Amino acid sequence: MNIPLIDISPLYQNDPAGKRKVANAIDNACQHSGFFYIKGHPISAERIHTMRTLAQDFFALPMAEKQAIAIRLSNNHRGYGETAAEQLDPTQPGDWKESFDMGLNLAPDHPLIGPQRPLYGPNQYPQTLAGFQHTMETHYRDMLTLGKKILSALALALNINEDFFDDKFEHPLSVLRFLHYPPRPAVTDANGKQVIPVGAGSHTDYGCITILWQDEIGGLQVQDVNGHWIDAPPIADTFVINIGNMMARWSNDRYKSTPHRVYSPSGAERYSIPFFVEPDFDTDVSCLPNCCAAGETPKYAPISAGDWMIYCFNNTYAYRQEETA
Repeated sequence: MNIPLIDISPLYQNDPAGKRKVANAIDNACQHSGFFYIKGHPISAERIHTMRTLAQDFFALPMAEKQAIAIRLSNNHRGYGETAAEQLDPTQPGDWKESFDMGLNLAPDHPLIGPQRPLYGPNQYPQTLAGFQHTMETHYRDMLTLGKKILSALALALNINEDFFDDKFEHPLSVLRFLHYPPRPAVTDANGKQVIPVGAGSHTDYGCITILWQDEIGGLQVQDVNGHWIDAPPIADTFVINIGNMMARWSNDRYKSTPHRVYSPSGAERYSIPFFVEPDFDTDVSCLPNCCAAGETPKYAPISAGDWMIYCFNNTYAYRQEETA
């Protein structure tokens, strides 16, 4: 499997031919590997350093302070997730990572909030880290803008309006996460072979696209068509992009949602910051234009983006399974 590195800087220029070249490269990657790296984006190295430091400061907080904003206390899936709270691979133990989730921060009395749209609501923030909320919400907005720029290239690739996705992100379900994989010793299997425990089990992402920053430790692996695991090592000043299940469904499987996992090297701790690009709750996820041949029936029935995400969350988090049992 080849995971290409694509320079997306032409997307920011008034150069139709350059934009088309980028769109074609992204289209090819999404159809084959479902993964690609991007460079030429506007997120600075200084911003990434700030975000990494903020993540380290957050996870270094006393456990009592983190548990005070536990994700299970939120009505809309925001806040701190302790180690093993998430189980991405149902055949494996809970993931060896802790997390912090935030999204669009809506006031409790916002008209979109209610039982029909349970993923909308306020964020939970730690109280002792100065500037945490401002920094997180600024980065959230900038990553959303980047995500929409990448989606504009997909729209070009599908020969639909470049701005097709723009009005579907007025009140997005997009999520910004901090992930921390604590150090963990290797274990030995029944044959005496040393095995590095999985930090995040094999899974495909739920939504549209994911934009991932990963630190220098590495550990991300992508499954190829033969079932082999291929390393996706960190490359300086890039993000890793992958297609999620919602976009696979939306594109009638033109684009590939590829299984991936994380192994944390023994004795090392790992940080990553994924941004999950998800549209408004009520967005109709029906077969995109030019993704179904004339006379054929799309593979998937229409569903709202919000209902799809709720279905996925309920099958991944133990606390949500308890609530719905």
